[in-house]
Order: sequence, then structure tokens, then C-alpha cells
Amino acid sequence: MKSINLTFSLLAILLSANVNTGFSQSKSNKKNKMDKAPIAEIIPETLQVHNHTRIDNYYWLNNREDKKVIQYLEQENAYTKKQLNSVKDLEDKLFAEITGRIKQDDNSVPFKRNGYYYYTRYEEKKEYPIYCRKKGDLNASEEVILDVNSIAQNKDFCNIPGLSISPNGRYMAYALDSVGRNLFTVNIFDLSTGTQLTDQFPSSWGNIIWANNNSTLYYDVKDESLRSFKVYRHHLGSDSKNDQLIFEEKDETFSVSIGKTKSDKFIVISSGSTLTSEYRYADADDANADFKIFQVRERGHEYSIDHLGDHFYILTNDRAKNFRLMKCYQTDTDKHFWKEVIAHREDVLLEGMELFDSFLVVEERKDGLNQIRITDQTENEDHYLEFPDAAYSAYLSSNYESDSQVLRFAYVSLNTPPSVIDYHMINKTRTVMKETEVVGTYNKDDYETERLYITVRDGVKVPVSLIYKKGTALNGTAPMLVYGYGSYGHSLDPGFSYSRVSLLDRGFVYAILHVRGGEEMGRFWYEDGKLLKKKNTFYDFIDCTKYLQSQKYSSPQKTFAMGGSAGGLLMGAVMNMAPELYHGVIAAVPFVDVVTTMLDESIPLTTGEFDEWGNPKDQEYYNYILSYSPYDNVERKAYPNVLVTTGLHDSQVQYWEPAKWVAKLRTHKTDSNLLLMHTNMEAGHEGASGRFTAYKEIAMEYAFMLMLADIKF
Repeated sequence: MKSINLTFSLLAILLSANVNTGFSQSKSNKKNKMDKAPIAEIIPETLQVHNHTRIDNYYWLNNREDKKVIQYLEQENAYTKKQLNSVKDLEDKLFAEITGRIKQDDNSVPFKRNGYYYYTRYEEKKEYPIYCRKKGDLNASEEVILDVNSIAQNKDFCNIPGLSISPNGRYMAYALDSVGRNLFTVNIFDLSTGTQLTDQFPSSWGNIIWANNNSTLYYDVKDESLRSFKVYRHHLGSDSKNDQLIFEEKDETFSVSIGKTKSDKFIVISSGSTLTSEYRYADADDANADFKIFQVRERGHEYSIDHLGDHFYILTNDRAKNFRLMKCYQTDTDKHFWKEVIAHREDVLLEGMELFDSFLVVEERKDGLNQIRITDQTENEDHYLEFPDAAYSAYLSSNYESDSQVLRFAYVSLNTPPSVIDYHMINKTRTVMKETEVVGTYNKDDYETERLYITVRDGVKVPVSLIYKKGTALNGTAPMLVYGYGSYGHSLDPGFSYSRVSLLDRGFVYAILHVRGGEEMGRFWYEDGKLLKKKNTFYDFIDCTKYLQSQKYSSPQKTFAMGGSAGGLLMGAVMNMAPELYHGVIAAVPFVDVVTTMLDESIPLTTGEFDEWGNPKDQEYYNYILSYSPYDNVERKAYPNVLVTTGLHDSQVQYWEPAKWVAKLRTHKTDSNLLLMHTNMEAGHEGASGRFTAYKEIAMEYAFMLMLADIKF
């Protein structure tokens, strides 16, 4: 399904005598007030399920409207600032260094859509993109259709995920989140006059789809738990209160999204859970069209659709764990009419497709790496694109014109900045349209990359992608940062980072551990790291760390671990299971209070994730989740140095999870290592919204690691 949206775009010492003293640190003078860590007040809350009782001493932190909660978070921020004060100059240097690599006045590669060339550009010292277009050809005069910098003025947070342009190019819809909680308001402009229409309404994710009449659009909205569950149809000039409800998803484990097919002939509503899909489609030329079910949902059946010519194309896992590609006539969509185009393969995961009049392009994954396969449907011949690096990412980019013989894709590796490449599918020639510039003296040939496959405790081989600067001593003395995620079937593809260079140039080895729970090695890789097999994710991370240390890439005294969100859960779990392997851990927006969150269906995203973690209302899943949930497994023992980051307005992992975790760690840890927490009081799950501001938190994280690694430059 190709959407019409034009998206142009992580020192606390245990003071047991102070456990019940509330927020107060010390009765001494103000100069020393932040020398001791905040100790959160203990207010026991009894939680009982399956005749099992848990006592949560910090349950009271679950209230962002409580001034006492805000006071505690601010005290934690002040304490973190105090403890990192000795490396503040280094932090500032890192921020300047990282942002100094970013070309300030930059343009994206234009792409063609409905007679216009669209692109974004940035201006010097400005945080946000300027959306532009040119009509007819690239020599035409520029039309600025939206300058986000002007909208962001006087806002602490500003997120516009993309623009949606009507087919005739006259109207522009965009959605704005100015808090960071992924609650958007849709605004519409008449680009022919430069005026904003009075039409305004809420949208779940800012996903707005236009019908072909240029005056009707579709949008989705969220329920109280922030689940996208309804789709409405809006006609320009009408009161949004009268918008027609098109579809409501009543199963709380499903959420909805909307899109448009490559052919522009159909509006599509997708309704999906972790394991099951269902699509509805309607004629995009009919502003009052009824939606038909494409293929009725069946538990465990995942599929996605697109359309071109007179056929629908379907990616499906029906009798195909790693998916296969099918097609059917647009009038006969039940799966009994589907015909196979690409068969299932045990060693290849089929991930995506791009349709052209004469070519079929699919994204595949083999041995953990992306592949792009091109089939000339006229000649019935196919071939794969070849890529030079041992660890890389290659993925399809903006391909809106179905009659094109040119495929646009993007390529990036650990040491190669992102490139946008046009590939002529007949001549088999490539044109690099742009390689992202790294300002300064960066040379990708100064860095060594490796791809390892490490055998873990149950005999499975786990891919690991590595990069370090040539000349780095691999004798156990180098500091190393290991990064992981391992959930939702999300694959951590190797990519370039402006910021990471600052670590590599200071002697760090950087490793991505492609642990189970992702989908790097196929669908079984995901299934082997979820539900009652979730601990494989943690074991893989621990075993890969041990192997890298045994091979002298680093040592436990120099190894740091990092992960965010579900990767933050990974950090919490490995800290409990093998704290001796890591000198420091950075956990960003960490999902660490798994049992309590998964029992509370009012919390955003909970109901849709039972197929990922299990529903703890079932005792088997309750017992298993309880056995690894980081918050529930904090013990009286020594932990590594820890830096935790979160956002007050996070809608995906609520701030109180990391806050409670840190509070509990403080009363249990037996070491004198640092335990710090930083809450961004103006942001949500993704952190700060500006292109430069976002690096302030990264600079803080890097300064934390460099301080612990005793690297002062």
C-alpha cells in the first residue's frame, strides 16, 4: 500500500536511613543539596493477581498532574546535572562537534508527484524543514508550501510528520503535535491563495488521505488509550462535527491506519494486531464510496496489499512463514482467487514491494541483510542489486510514477552516509543523486566495519555489526558500546550516525547486536524472541557481549550498553541478569514495568501488545513476564553505572516506568556507581523535535560514557 502522504522526513550512594524521608536530600546548606541523590517517598500500593501479591512502593508516581511528582522529576534532573557538571564542557564540545558535521543549508532530492517536484530544504541555524515544490520541471520557480520554523516559534515542541497534498496540488493538509504525546490536529491550506481553511479536526498520527475529487479526505482518530480505532470522511468546507464515521475497530487489540494504492484507484483502511491483518478498500473516485473487505481477518494471517493495472498484489504469510507474493483481479479479492507470484522460501524473508507498469521490485532479507530484487515482467527476468559493504541497509525510496523505468532507493552503511540512488532498471546503471555530506574532515575509509555471526548458548548464530576506527587496539583496552532492541519484529539495520563518529574517533568500538525478537534472520527470528521465548532476546545480548569481550574488542570494565523503549527493557533485563558485564548502561524511555503496564488496559498501546508479550491475566504469561520484568526483579546487589532518559509526555512508555525503576534501584543497589535520570519536561517518546536540539541529549549520554571511560578530550 503506497500512501499519498508526502513524508519528507536517549553519583547515587544508597542511603538506607533516608528511605522514608520523601524528597528531601539533606538538611545541610543549599550548596550541598544536590550532592546526594533524591530518595522518592515510599507509599506502598498492594497489587494482587492470580493470588500473588506485589507491593509497589512507587505507584504514586503515576500522575503527571501531581505537583509532588513534578517536583521529584525536577530534583532528579537537578541531581543529574550536578553529577555531570564536571564534564559539562565536554558535553558542550560534543554537541558542537556533532552538529558541526551536519550541513546546515541542505536540500533533499526532489521527487515527482502529480506534475510537481517536491523537496525539503533547511536553512542555516534553523531547526525545522521548509517544504517546497516546483511545477513541471526543476527549472521552475520555487514555491514554499510550508515553513515549519514559523509554526514552531514559541513552541517547546513541534512535530509535523509530513504533508498530504490533494491530487490536483491545490490543497495541503498537515497535522501538528505541539506536546509530544502523538495527539495531532489537522490543518488545511489552499495553496492557490495561501490561506488556511477553517476546517480543523484531530487525527491519530497525522495520516490524511485524499480522495480523487480533491475535496474529500479521510483521517483516523484515537480512543482514550491512544489507540487509533476510527476512520472518518471529511468534505472541505463542512463542520468536522458532522464528518461521517466510515469504520470503527471494536476489537481493542487492533488499531487502524489509512492509505492509498500505487494506482491511486483505491483508498485503503488497514486494521491490524500483532498477528492478524484485515483490509478494506473503496473507489478513490467516488467521494461517497462504501468500503469492502478485501480478505476477512483470520487469527494469525498477516497480509498487506497494493494495486496497479487491474490487479491487487498481496504480501501474505498464508502457508508461508516468511511471506510470499500473490496477486488477484481487482474484482475477486478472496484468497481463494489469489495466484502465486513469488513463492515462500525458508531462508528469505519477503518484506516489501514496489509496483511499476513493466517491473516488479521486492525487498527481501537474507542472512540478516537487505536485498532488492527486480523483475522485468516483459522479459520475465530478474536480478538483484549488489552492495559493497559487509553490513549495510538498502531500502526503496520515493517511487510514485508507475510508468518509470527508474527505481529510486537509498543506501547507507555504518561508515557510509546515506545516499539516494536512481537505478535504471533496463540499462542496469546507477546514478547517485545525493550522498549526504558530512561537514569537516570525515573520511569513511578511516573506519573498519565487520559482520560477525556469534554462536549463543542454544547454538543459534546471532549477527553482529561492528565499526571502529582503523588503528584501534583490539586487545581488551578499547571502550565498547553495544546496542540492541529485539522486539516487535523490528530489524536493526546498520546505518550511519553523525554522533557516533565522536565515539569512534575517541577509540570506541560500536556493535549492533541483532538479537532475537527482531526479524533480521526471518520470521522465526521474531517468533523466537517474543511471548514465552522472550528471554532469548536477553540471553543473545549477554552471550554476544561475552563473546566480544573474549575476543578482546573490549573488557567488562570498558563495555557500555544502550537501548531505548523495548530496547530499554532489554537494558533493564541484562542489568539484572549479568550486571558484571557492563561498566555503564544507558536506558532511553525504557519499558521496564512490564507486568503492571500489561495489566492496565487503559494505558496507551497495552491491548494491542498482548500478542507481543502475552496477557498477564493468563497466569502462565503473568509468571513468565514477572520472571524478567526489570522493575520486579531489582535485587540487593551491585549494578553498573546507569543513565536513564525519559519524556514527561511520552505516550508509548509512560515516564513513571523509568521513574519508579530508578527509585527502586536507589534503595536496592549495593554499589557506589552513578544512577542518573533525566526527564525531558517538554517532549515525549522521541525526545526533542528540532534537528539540532535532539543532539543535546545524545551529547549528555556520550559525556556520561566518556567520563566513565576516563576519556577527557
